[in-house]
Amino acid sequence: MSLHTSDRRSFERHIAFARPTIVLLSLLALLEWPGTKPGSRALVFIVTYFFLALLIIVAERILESRNWLFPLVLDLFALAVFLYLSPSQVAVWFPYLFVAYATGSRWGIRPAVFLLGVLSLALVFRTAFQGQLHWMRVIGWVSLVAATFAAGAGLAFLGDRNRRYASENEFFARISSTLQVDQGLAESLRLLLDELAAEFHSEEALLAYRDQELERIFLWRVKSGESERIIPENLPLSRADGFLLDDMDATVCWNSLENTGTGFGWDRRNGRPLKTLPRLPGPAQQELRLRSLMSVTYEQDRQPVGRFFVLNGRRPFTREDLDWLDRIVIHLTASLENLFLLRHMRARAIEGERSRISRDLHDGILQTLLSIEIQLDVLRRKFSAAPDQVASGLATLQQTVRNESAELRHLVTDLRPLRVQSADLVDLMRGFAERFRNESPLALDLIIDSVEVHASDRVCREIFQIYREALNNIKKHAKASHVVVKLSQDDSRIVLVVDDNGEGFSFAGRFTGDELDRLRLGPISIKERTRTVSGLLTVESSPGHGARLTVEVPLG
Repeated sequence: MSLHTSDRRSFERHIAFARPTIVLLSLLALLEWPGTKPGSRALVFIVTYFFLALLIIVAERILESRNWLFPLVLDLFALAVFLYLSPSQVAVWFPYLFVAYATGSRWGIRPAVFLLGVLSLALVFRTAFQGQLHWMRVIGWVSLVAATFAAGAGLAFLGDRNRRYASENEFFARISSTLQVDQGLAESLRLLLDELAAEFHSEEALLAYRDQELERIFLWRVKSGESERIIPENLPLSRADGFLLDDMDATVCWNSLENTGTGFGWDRRNGRPLKTLPRLPGPAQQELRLRSLMSVTYEQDRQPVGRFFVLNGRRPFTREDLDWLDRIVIHLTASLENLFLLRHMRARAIEGERSRISRDLHDGILQTLLSIEIQLDVLRRKFSAAPDQVASGLATLQQTVRNESAELRHLVTDLRPLRVQSADLVDLMRGFAERFRNESPLALDLIIDSVEVHASDRVCREIFQIYREALNNIKKHAKASHVVVKLSQDDSRIVLVVDDNGEGFSFAGRFTGDELDRLRLGPISIKERTRTVSGLLTVESSPGHGARLTVEVPLG
């Protein structure tokens, strides 16, 4: 159960608990009325109603159902009977106001106002028939009708506002749950767009997103009820006006696109109505088979980057629908921005990892294979003249092939998906350190403050990957003789420090990951891995004297 659903049910329980309280107030008002006898029909009826209200509380707790109409039907029936039986006008007011609030909460303001108009007239006619209101006092009669109706309508309005608030919060909770990092951008958008199409009773929902870095427009389209994975359509920026319209600040609805069309809209910056409504070009209308649409702007970092569309409604869209869509998109902005940012970071991490693999293969095994090819050609020419030298050379080449095979095997092993749990992190780091010492002439000191690290598996996995990649980089590029690795943890963070005495980076000084990004320096993959766990990377470099890499990851 979501938090918002729990709030909604709690709100409805408040109504259930308010019912016996209101009935009790009505009972007290009845007892205070002059001439009311303990055995009168009105008194018996209101006492019975009080005990029924208590039973309704018990029944709702047992059934855990909030959609049954019996309590509200009972309230309306009880009010009608009590209106007839009660000798006191004041006693009737309490259940009348309660019914006003309950009907507004359950049915909405329009049905409640109609019902309250009928009840208000019934109350006034009752007063008139009992002789408490003189027919000649027309102004007083009208005032009484207006006051009775206004009091009930006010409570109905409050009930309707609470109902809408609970309903909107429940919807926000549902659509927010569709945006999950673990299921990826495509699946999150499929679920989100499907929810939008269902909410507005439309055939299709669409997101047009402009990626400035790639200079492309991506379209995600979902038909209502579609369950297949969606692949975005990739378009050039020249199609921007087609799918992003020619006014990114326009909030637009078209209920008909034929000829001049019928629609409305406003400027999202100031809410002023638009004199001229932007519309999709003819080819885009034909491609989407448009009959009607609503469209609002989607922002990232306070800049418009895309548009949400709800297409081909099964009923005409209203201004309330367009305003509701606008509020939904505003609510989703932060979550969507995080998803797109993560997608961008993953793309950069993949690019960095591919570059690293390409560099490792080029600088390692490819260079070795080229050297082997040259040496084999030399040995082939010497074969007839110096067979002993050829045999010795072949033995050397054979050993080289073994070494490169082992290196390639390690490279392939490092590329496999790695599962790291917090209980295993220390053992994995020690095991890799032992292997590193056996395969490298470098001296490695691994210092770990605690026997066990208390952090999420995701953090531990990234910490180990950073540790392994940093050591491999030092072995291949730093020309160091000694490396010191320290892992420590306190109540708020986990810290990894890798310190070597090699040549250092090409820059001098102390820089954070963001500063290295702006300078286009530093280890790309390590920077991205640090960001995925909300960590802080610091690199200190002294060319010719070594480098220090520090990763701090907050916990909790």
